[in-house]
Amino acid sequence: MFNPSQDDVRRFFCSAWAKHQAGQAMEAIETLASQWIEEHPEYHADLADADAAVARVYDGQDGQTNPFLHLSMHLSISEQCSIDQPRGIRQAIELLTARRNSLHEAHHQAMDCLGRMLWESQRAGRPPDGQAYIDCVQRHATRD
Repeated sequence: MFNPSQDDVRRFFCSAWAKHQAGQAMEAIETLASQWIEEHPEYHADLADADAAVARVYDGQDGQTNPFLHLSMHLSISEQCSIDQPRGIRQAIELLTARRNSLHEAHHQAMDCLGRMLWESQRAGRPPDGQAYIDCVQRHATRD
């Protein structure tokens, strides 16, 4: 099983962004990552220097979002939708995207659900509840 370290994840995003900017050939996952990075210009400076990115601590104390966590969640949701795992997530995200008229906004709302599911799983010491995650995304898709 692939289990990248925090440094690996940060270097991956920095490398994908550098390759994109240089017009270099990229793997499919790098292309997807660079598309999400483009949607977040506020993170471009964080991705410009891989060594600085690896060294930086994102503890929320300064009010700054961890760009690597945020981008990782975008990639996770994209991958979940591509394989429909947990089953039903693709349709839930499609409904939310249609409701919000934005895949980006749908991802941001799904991130709240994904984060909640993971937090509850860790807190309770049980496996993640995929159905609760999908139900949460569907609730976002059906409310104003």
